[in-house]
Order: sequence, then C-alpha cells, then structure tokens
Amino acid sequence: MTGPLAGVRIIEIASLAPAPFGCMLLADLGAQVLRVERATNQASFTTPPGPLDRGRRTVALDLKSDSGLRALFRLAESADVFVEGFRPGVAERLGFGPDALTQLNSRLIYGRMTGWGQHGPLAHAAGHDINYISIAGALDVIGPSGEKPNPPVNLLGDFGGGGAYLALGILAALYEREQSGRGQVIDAAMVDGASSLMSFMHGMHAAGQWSKERGSNLLDGGASYYDTYETADGKFLAVGALEPQFYKALIAGLGLGPRIQRDSAHWPEEKREFAHIFKTRTRDGWMNVFDGTDACVSPVLSPWEAHLHPHNQARNAFIEVDGIIQPAPAPRFSRTEPPTPVGMDAEGRDPAASLISWGIPEAEAEEFVRRGNVR
Repeated sequence: MTGPLAGVRIIEIASLAPAPFGCMLLADLGAQVLRVERATNQASFTTPPGPLDRGRRTVALDLKSDSGLRALFRLAESADVFVEGFRPGVAERLGFGPDALTQLNSRLIYGRMTGWGQHGPLAHAAGHDINYISIAGALDVIGPSGEKPNPPVNLLGDFGGGGAYLALGILAALYEREQSGRGQVIDAAMVDGASSLMSFMHGMHAAGQWSKERGSNLLDGGASYYDTYETADGKFLAVGALEPQFYKALIAGLGLGPRIQRDSAHWPEEKREFAHIFKTRTRDGWMNVFDGTDACVSPVLSPWEAHLHPHNQARNAFIEVDGIIQPAPAPRFSRTEPPTPVGMDAEGRDPAASLISWGIPEAEAEEFVRRGNVR
C-alpha cells in the first residue's frame, strides 16, 4: 500500500452514505479498509455499488450471533479504527460498543457516525440529511428569493457535514494517539458538521452583511454579479465577479459601458439586464468571450460532463473504476502519492483472503469461513 495513511487499518460496519464516504476518503489516502457487512437484517434501503465503496475488501458477519461477534472482536484486536453508523446504543446492545472494543484494544479509535449525535432530545429520532441541515440553519439560506428553501441534494449533511468531518476526526485522533498511545471515541454528528459549515455565514450576519431574506444576499444569488444565468441553448453560466476588477471584466465581456459596481438596491434591475444579454449567446459562445479573462465566468456543467472540461482533464481529476467515471482522490500529495483506487473486492470476493490480508493466520481464517462465522 502507498499513500499517507498506508498501514492504517480500519474496520467499517456497513451503512449508508456518510460513513462510507468518510471511509472512502481514508481508503483513497492509503488506509486498509475492511467493510463488515451484516449477513442478516440488511437495511430496507440500500444504494447500488459505486464510488463510495471503492478501495475495500468485504466480509459478512451475523452480528447478532456469538460466532459472528467473536470474529469481529478478532478483527478489532489489530485495528486502528472502527467505524459504525448505528443510532446511539445499538452497537452496545449488539455487544461491540466502544467500551467492549477498547477494553480489547486500548489504541482503537472508535468513530460513531450519526445524524443527531450521541446525546440530546433528538439523538434516537429518525432523520435524513434534509432534517439535520434544517436545524443547523443551513437549509434556510438555500433557495431563490420569495420561494421555499431548496434541499442541496444530500451534500451538506451526509457528505460535507457528515463523512468529511468523520474522516477529519479520525485523522485528528490518529495524530493524538501518537502522543498519548490511547484511542478515543469520536461522536461525528451531521447536525454538528452542517452547523460548522455555516461558520462564515454567522460571521457575515454578525457584521451586518447577511441579514436579508433568502436569495437576497451577496452569496446566495441575490447579487447580480454572483448568480447563474441561462444561455441561448438552455444551459447555464456561473458568474462570481465579486471584486471590482473582476466586475469590470464581466461588464466589458457583456459589451456594457463602464459603470460603478452597484449596491444591493440595484441588484434586481441589473440581474434582469444581465439575464437578457446572456440569453443572446450559447453557453460555449459566452465561454469563447470570457476564456482568458478574470471575469469569473464558468460553465455550469452536469456531473456527467464535468470530466470533459479541459481543466479537469489536465489535472486528471476524474478516473474510471469498474466502468464508472468518478472523482479522483483528493487532496494531492507531493511525496506520499495515494494509490489508484480500485473497486470493492477488486480481486474477487474471498472472505478468507480478506482475513488473511488483515493479518489473521491462514488456518484460522479458513476455520472462520468453514464454520460459517465469516461469509
């Protein structure tokens, strides 16, 4: 293995979206991730295999059986990190909560990924991304003026405030363990992460620069020079000309005469003007105008065409794994380059080989499989 996390071993209890994303980030950086799937009582909703699953080997255990639990404890003995995404208390009831596993392995870092966190009035309530970001104050600021809030798919809760913060917590705990020699429990809650992502907005509000209704502020589509505009072919451009020199370049590209960058009272009028002009050319036609300028104009690409953009191609920002074009690992490293991602169980699903790769002796691994403890 290569990458800055080479040698780090992570057990991931199979779950949906946020925890798999966090473990994908760590696997992309070279960590050895073993996903433990539940042999029984699978979740009623599952997602198809894809990029979030890359870089793992898998085994299946019946986590409600004594034999399955023994196999899990055997794996945890030599793990650096353990990740689960159950509601609070479920792992304890199943017998592999943090107290049980850290008694076995005092260096183990136990990552808990939930929506509401391990305590609080909502800790045991059901919820999804849209619910977590709603009470974090993140959903309220997203959407056009005079209209309802728009859920930003599940980027802010599941991935930005969830899996990414889980990975950050694990990295911090790994660093701290180098000083203390001890593991610890990480309470990674999507509501906390989404709140953290709003830090900048809280600062803007305190400074009196973010106090208007949704869709009427500088960065939420209110400003004429920070918004998206439809082009003649029904596609869109993103405009981010915040600074005066960039605004000047935007105005020049639109064929307008010199003007002072207007205050918010004039944004609606200027937006209508810009919208009319942008509709006179296609998206690519406008990019021929703005390419090479500092007008901060870019095409709004779909996820399925982003890999075709020359900048993304020059940086090899997308890769193909198992026939799926997907984002390449990020960030990049000058010296400890991460491995090229491979699909889940890239060499074929082999429970015994997965255990052997974890360091369990071959005879013991084969016995686990023969007895049905591991499938």
